[in-house]
Amino acid sequence: MTDDLYEKARAVRANAHAPYSGFRVGAAIRSASGVYVGCNVENAAFPEGICAEGGAITSMVAAGDKAILEVLIYAEADTPTAPCGGCRQKLSEFAGPEVKVSLAGPDGVRAVMTMADLLPAAFSGGHWSMPQA
Repeated sequence: MTDDLYEKARAVRANAHAPYSGFRVGAAIRSASGVYVGCNVENAAFPEGICAEGGAITSMVAAGDKAILEVLIYAEADTPTAPCGGCRQKLSEFAGPEVKVSLAGPDGVRAVMTMADLLPAAFSGGHWSMPQA
């Protein structure tokens, strides 16, 4: 099941806009209704760019979906590339703690972990209470 995510994340990585870091990343997320991809897009107001994971989540939400079933992140680095802290939080908003996150490179999937592994004790909307009107 991860093979299609691998190919899509690998392919979209080629479209990344990374003129400052030179580090291109592709992400593919599966929801119940399809697969959504994203790549990192840097700009001169660094670090105000968009991470690959955030781009994929935006595409998913724009299509009307709100639940992530699986994630694959593709980067060409010496070690598996995990999402940054901000993207871990973004992913956790749409993915339960059991959702698998695969970290891949040119040689295939290098590591698989769950959202709970990536973001233990995740912060959620349940941590605050809204005042009653």
